[in-house]
Amino acid sequence: MNHGAAKTGTGTAGTGLARDDRDAPRPGERFPAGTFAPAPGRGRALRMLAAHTRIEALLIIRHGEQALLTLIIPLALLIGLSTLHIGTVPEPRVDSVAPRILALAVMSTAFTGQAIALGFDRRYGVLKRLSATALPRWTLISGRVLATLLVVALQAVLLGITAALLGWTPSPLGIVAALPLLVLGTLAFGAAGVLVGGAFRAEIVLAVANAIWFVLLLAGGLALPMSDLPGPVGAIAGLLPSGALATSLEAALEHAALPGWQPLLVLVAWAAAAGALAVRTTRLT
Repeated sequence: MNHGAAKTGTGTAGTGLARDDRDAPRPGERFPAGTFAPAPGRGRALRMLAAHTRIEALLIIRHGEQALLTLIIPLALLIGLSTLHIGTVPEPRVDSVAPRILALAVMSTAFTGQAIALGFDRRYGVLKRLSATALPRWTLISGRVLATLLVVALQAVLLGITAALLGWTPSPLGIVAALPLLVLGTLAFGAAGVLVGGAFRAEIVLAVANAIWFVLLLAGGLALPMSDLPGPVGAIAGLLPSGALATSLEAALEHAALPGWQPLLVLVAWAAAAGALAVRTTRLT
């Protein structure tokens, strides 16, 4: 009897040791089985939005052509137009040049950069694949918008520091008034960029976006103030988002005054019209 009990106890102990052996990590494994329990489900919305915004912003900043378009060219134009006597601009020239170059930077990032990026994302099926993930549609759109605003903020800081080194001294109230104007301009140009980038093939988007960029730079009140443009061209420039944003920023940063209603209405109208058309015409592929 005692001998049988001893056998039973030995068998129980042996079974316990075998179970411990099964739970112990196998060779090459770092953790024992059961350490991590799967918890399938969608992540938190704000965390997904922050992650997607970060990725989109890094893609813009790390892209060589985007850096040329959004930073190097605006910096070169800011320095060149502030030091060279081109056009009838009062001294110090940087006071008039800086607001227009800020408008150019917004156009470069929100319109041209986003249009080209969207066109090639559609070509390579990026949007179609992202739409099949757990990311909601509003996260995909909001992430791009926030990333664009972050890049515009970085541009404004770098261009502002450069302009300050050239003698630019805007008033604090003017800077505060310019912040919502930069946001509104980003939304207006961003909607136009989505309209162009979401409706045409990537090669056509590349050509059209760059052509529009050059036209607005030369005849849209950016490289030269609208007062230096020929009469009809200057009048048309005031109805374009480039001229409206440049005029608004000039009023805020150069004269420390609120912009008039016309440029604000022009920006809102472009944002609403381009956004409405983009919703109907944008395709994932």
